[in-house]
Amino acid sequence: MRLENESPLHKKPKLSVSIASNKETIKAAQALRYKVFMEELGANLNSKTPGLDQDLFDNYCDHLVAHDESNGKVIGTYRILAPHQARLVGSYYSETEFDLTRLQHIRPRLVELGRSCVHPEYRTGATIALLWAGIAEYMQRNDFQYMIGCASVSMSDGGATAASLYQRLSSQALAPIEWRVFARHPLPWREIEKNQNCSTPPLIMAYLRAGAMICGEPAWDPNFNTADLLMLLPTQKIDNRYAKHFIR
Repeated sequence: MRLENESPLHKKPKLSVSIASNKETIKAAQALRYKVFMEELGANLNSKTPGLDQDLFDNYCDHLVAHDESNGKVIGTYRILAPHQARLVGSYYSETEFDLTRLQHIRPRLVELGRSCVHPEYRTGATIALLWAGIAEYMQRNDFQYMIGCASVSMSDGGATAASLYQRLSSQALAPIEWRVFARHPLPWREIEKNQNCSTPPLIMAYLRAGAMICGEPAWDPNFNTADLLMLLPTQKIDNRYAKHFIR
Protein backbone atom coordinates (compact mmCIF):
# COMPACT_ATOMS: atom_id res chain seq x y z
CA MET A 1 0.00 0.00 0.00
CA ARG A 2 1.36 3.41 -0.95
CA LEU A 3 0.58 6.98 0.03
CA GLU A 4 2.07 9.77 -2.07
CA ASN A 5 1.91 13.44 -1.12
CA GLU A 6 3.52 15.98 -3.40
CA SER A 7 3.02 19.70 -3.93
CA PRO A 8 4.69 22.13 -6.35
CA LEU A 9 6.36 23.99 -3.48
CA HIS A 10 7.50 21.10 -1.32
CA LYS A 11 7.95 17.48 -2.23
CA LYS A 12 6.74 15.27 0.60
CA PRO A 13 7.98 11.72 1.11
CA LYS A 14 6.38 8.80 -0.67
CA LEU A 15 5.38 6.32 2.01
CA SER A 16 4.35 2.69 1.81
CA VAL A 17 3.13 0.18 4.40
CA SER A 18 3.39 -3.59 4.55
CA ILE A 19 3.93 -6.54 6.87
CA ALA A 20 7.66 -7.13 7.35
CA SER A 21 8.74 -10.13 5.28
CA ASN A 22 12.31 -10.62 6.50
CA LYS A 23 14.45 -10.40 9.64
CA GLU A 24 16.30 -7.29 8.45
CA THR A 25 13.06 -5.29 8.24
CA ILE A 26 11.94 -6.53 11.66
CA LYS A 27 15.29 -5.46 13.13
CA ALA A 28 14.86 -2.03 11.57
CA ALA A 29 11.46 -1.75 13.28
CA GLN A 30 13.00 -2.88 16.58
CA ALA A 31 15.76 -0.29 16.18
CA LEU A 32 13.13 2.42 15.65
CA ARG A 33 11.29 1.23 18.76
CA TYR A 34 14.53 1.42 20.76
CA LYS A 35 15.24 4.93 19.48
CA VAL A 36 11.77 6.16 20.45
CA PHE A 37 11.11 4.25 23.68
CA MET A 38 14.62 4.11 25.18
CA GLU A 39 16.47 7.14 23.82
CA GLU A 40 13.57 9.55 23.50
CA LEU A 41 11.19 8.48 26.27
CA GLY A 42 13.63 6.91 28.73
CA ALA A 43 12.08 3.45 29.01
CA ASN A 44 13.97 0.70 30.82
CA LEU A 45 14.23 -1.98 28.12
CA ASN A 46 15.83 -5.31 28.93
CA SER A 47 16.82 -6.29 25.41
CA LYS A 48 19.55 -8.85 24.77
CA THR A 49 20.70 -7.02 21.62
CA PRO A 50 22.12 -3.50 22.05
CA GLY A 51 20.16 -0.87 20.16
CA LEU A 52 17.10 -3.07 19.57
CA ASP A 53 13.84 -3.29 21.49
CA GLN A 54 13.12 -7.03 21.59
CA ASP A 55 11.06 -9.33 23.78
CA LEU A 56 9.67 -12.87 23.66
CA PHE A 57 6.47 -11.75 21.87
CA ASP A 58 8.31 -10.42 18.80
CA ASN A 59 8.86 -13.85 17.22
CA TYR A 60 5.10 -14.52 17.35
CA CYS A 61 3.97 -11.18 15.96
CA ASP A 62 3.42 -9.71 12.53
CA HIS A 63 5.29 -6.41 12.23
CA LEU A 64 3.52 -3.69 10.29
CA VAL A 65 6.07 -1.21 8.95
CA ALA A 66 5.88 2.09 7.10
CA HIS A 67 8.75 2.91 4.74
CA ASP A 68 10.00 6.11 3.20
CA GLU A 69 10.50 4.84 -0.35
CA SER A 70 13.05 7.54 -1.18
CA ASN A 71 15.59 6.12 1.27
CA GLY A 72 14.16 2.72 2.29
CA LYS A 73 14.02 3.62 5.98
CA VAL A 74 11.45 2.14 8.36
CA ILE A 75 9.77 5.26 9.76
CA GLY A 76 6.78 3.79 11.61
CA THR A 77 5.66 0.47 13.04
CA TYR A 78 2.93 -1.44 14.86
CA ARG A 79 3.33 -4.91 16.35
CA ILE A 80 0.35 -7.18 15.70
CA LEU A 81 -0.35 -10.36 17.68
CA ALA A 82 -3.02 -12.56 16.09
CA PRO A 83 -5.14 -14.88 18.28
CA HIS A 84 -3.60 -18.15 17.06
CA GLN A 85 -0.13 -16.75 17.76
CA ALA A 86 -1.20 -15.58 21.23
CA ARG A 87 -2.17 -19.18 21.95
CA LEU A 88 1.30 -20.35 20.89
CA VAL A 89 3.20 -17.85 23.04
CA GLY A 90 0.76 -18.41 25.91
CA SER A 91 -0.85 -14.98 26.27
CA TYR A 92 -1.26 -11.53 24.85
CA TYR A 93 1.31 -8.94 25.91
CA SER A 94 -1.54 -7.06 27.60
CA GLU A 95 -1.94 -9.97 30.00
CA THR A 96 1.35 -9.03 31.64
CA GLU A 97 -0.52 -5.92 32.83
CA PHE A 98 -4.19 -6.90 32.92
CA ASP A 99 -6.44 -9.84 33.75
CA LEU A 100 -8.35 -10.42 30.50
CA THR A 101 -10.68 -13.15 31.81
CA ARG A 102 -13.82 -11.29 30.73
CA LEU A 103 -12.57 -11.12 27.14
CA GLN A 104 -12.28 -14.90 26.93
CA HIS A 105 -15.36 -15.24 24.70
CA ILE A 106 -13.88 -13.02 21.96
CA ARG A 107 -10.27 -14.30 22.01
CA PRO A 108 -10.59 -16.35 18.77
CA ARG A 109 -11.26 -13.07 16.90
CA LEU A 110 -9.12 -10.74 19.01
CA VAL A 111 -5.97 -9.05 17.66
CA GLU A 112 -3.55 -7.14 19.87
CA LEU A 113 -1.79 -3.99 18.67
CA GLY A 114 1.30 -2.75 20.44
CA ARG A 115 4.76 -1.15 20.35
CA SER A 116 3.48 1.56 18.02
CA CYS A 117 5.88 4.37 17.21
CA VAL A 118 6.81 6.79 14.44
CA HIS A 119 10.17 8.42 13.72
CA PRO A 120 10.18 12.05 14.98
CA GLU A 121 10.67 13.45 11.47
CA TYR A 122 7.56 11.66 10.16
CA ARG A 123 4.99 12.32 12.89
CA THR A 124 2.23 13.55 10.65
CA GLY A 125 -1.39 12.63 10.10
CA ALA A 126 -0.40 11.03 6.79
CA THR A 127 1.93 8.53 8.47
CA ILE A 128 -0.61 7.59 11.11
CA ALA A 129 -3.36 7.27 8.49
CA LEU A 130 -1.18 4.94 6.43
CA LEU A 131 -0.40 2.70 9.42
CA TRP A 132 -4.08 2.54 10.34
CA ALA A 133 -4.99 1.69 6.76
CA GLY A 134 -2.51 -1.18 6.98
CA ILE A 135 -4.12 -2.39 10.20
CA ALA A 136 -7.60 -2.16 8.68
CA GLU A 137 -6.49 -4.19 5.67
CA TYR A 138 -4.91 -6.80 7.97
CA MET A 139 -8.11 -7.12 10.02
CA GLN A 140 -10.28 -7.36 6.93
CA ARG A 141 -8.06 -9.87 5.14
CA ASN A 142 -7.97 -12.21 8.16
CA ASP A 143 -11.59 -11.69 9.22
CA PHE A 144 -10.68 -10.58 12.76
CA GLN A 145 -13.31 -8.57 14.60
CA TYR A 146 -11.75 -7.04 17.73
CA MET A 147 -8.61 -5.04 18.47
CA ILE A 148 -7.03 -4.38 21.86
CA GLY A 149 -3.98 -2.43 22.87
CA CYS A 150 -2.47 -0.40 25.68
CA ALA A 151 -2.63 3.37 25.34
CA SER A 152 0.16 4.84 27.45
CA VAL A 153 0.27 8.10 29.40
CA SER A 154 3.55 9.36 30.83
CA MET A 155 4.02 9.24 34.59
CA SER A 156 6.62 12.02 34.52
CA ASP A 157 4.21 14.28 36.45
CA GLY A 158 3.61 11.67 39.13
CA GLY A 159 0.46 10.38 37.47
CA ALA A 160 -1.60 13.58 37.63
CA THR A 161 -2.40 13.56 33.90
CA ALA A 162 -3.15 9.84 33.80
CA ALA A 163 -5.44 10.05 36.82
CA SER A 164 -7.30 13.05 35.42
CA LEU A 165 -7.70 11.43 32.01
CA TYR A 166 -9.14 8.24 33.45
CA GLN A 167 -11.49 10.16 35.74
CA ARG A 168 -12.83 12.11 32.77
CA LEU A 169 -12.84 9.44 30.07
CA SER A 170 -14.29 6.68 32.24
CA SER A 171 -17.52 8.67 32.42
CA GLN A 172 -17.66 8.86 28.62
CA ALA A 173 -16.15 5.74 27.09
CA LEU A 174 -16.01 2.91 29.63
CA ALA A 175 -16.68 -0.53 28.15
CA PRO A 176 -19.71 -2.57 29.27
CA ILE A 177 -19.09 -4.61 32.41
CA GLU A 178 -18.78 -7.86 30.45
CA TRP A 179 -15.68 -6.44 28.69
CA ARG A 180 -13.93 -5.04 31.77
CA VAL A 181 -10.33 -5.94 32.59
CA PHE A 182 -8.43 -5.63 35.86
CA ALA A 183 -4.96 -4.14 36.29
CA ARG A 184 -2.36 -6.39 37.91
CA HIS A 185 -0.51 -3.30 39.23
CA PRO A 186 -3.30 -0.69 39.46
CA LEU A 187 -2.51 2.98 39.36
CA PRO A 188 -4.01 4.45 42.58
CA TRP A 189 -5.66 7.17 40.53
CA ARG A 190 -8.21 8.19 43.20
CA GLU A 191 -5.38 9.14 45.56
CA ILE A 192 -3.40 11.21 43.04
CA GLU A 193 -3.89 14.96 42.76
CA LYS A 194 -5.54 15.61 39.42
CA ASN A 195 -4.35 17.86 36.60
CA GLN A 196 -7.69 19.30 35.57
CA ASN A 197 -6.25 21.23 32.63
CA CYS A 198 -4.75 18.22 30.85
CA SER A 199 -5.87 17.45 27.33
CA THR A 200 -6.50 14.01 25.86
CA PRO A 201 -3.42 12.77 23.93
CA PRO A 202 -4.08 12.83 20.17
CA LEU A 203 -3.69 9.06 19.72
CA ILE A 204 -6.14 8.22 22.52
CA MET A 205 -8.57 10.82 21.17
CA ALA A 206 -8.30 9.26 17.71
CA TYR A 207 -9.01 5.79 19.10
CA LEU A 208 -12.06 7.08 20.99
CA ARG A 209 -13.39 8.91 17.94
CA ALA A 210 -13.02 5.73 15.92
CA GLY A 211 -15.24 3.91 18.43
CA ALA A 212 -12.81 2.41 20.96
CA MET A 213 -13.70 1.85 24.61
CA ILE A 214 -11.62 1.92 27.80
CA CYS A 215 -11.80 -1.49 29.46
CA GLY A 216 -11.00 -0.54 33.03
CA GLU A 217 -8.73 1.31 35.44
CA PRO A 218 -5.14 2.09 34.38
CA ALA A 219 -2.18 -0.13 35.16
CA TRP A 220 1.28 1.16 36.06
CA ASP A 221 4.11 -0.04 33.81
CA PRO A 222 7.39 0.56 35.68
CA ASN A 223 9.61 -0.32 32.68
CA PHE A 224 8.14 2.46 30.56
CA ASN A 225 7.09 4.65 33.54
CA THR A 226 3.63 4.99 32.08
CA ALA A 227 0.04 4.50 33.11
CA ASP A 228 -1.58 2.17 30.59
CA LEU A 229 -5.22 2.08 29.59
CA LEU A 230 -6.42 -1.06 27.83
CA MET A 231 -8.58 -0.05 24.87
CA LEU A 232 -10.91 -2.29 22.87
CA LEU A 233 -12.23 -1.54 19.39
CA PRO A 234 -14.78 -3.89 17.81
CA THR A 235 -14.52 -3.47 14.04
CA GLN A 236 -18.30 -3.34 13.70
CA LYS A 237 -18.31 -0.24 15.92
CA ILE A 238 -15.81 1.75 13.86
CA ASP A 239 -17.30 5.12 13.04
CA ASN A 240 -18.35 5.31 9.38
CA ARG A 241 -16.09 8.30 8.75
CA TYR A 242 -13.07 6.25 9.81
CA ALA A 243 -14.21 3.15 7.95
CA LYS A 244 -14.53 5.09 4.69
CA HIS A 245 -11.12 6.68 5.17
CA PHE A 246 -9.08 3.66 6.27
CA ILE A 247 -10.79 0.54 4.88
CA ARG A 248 -10.39 0.21 1.14
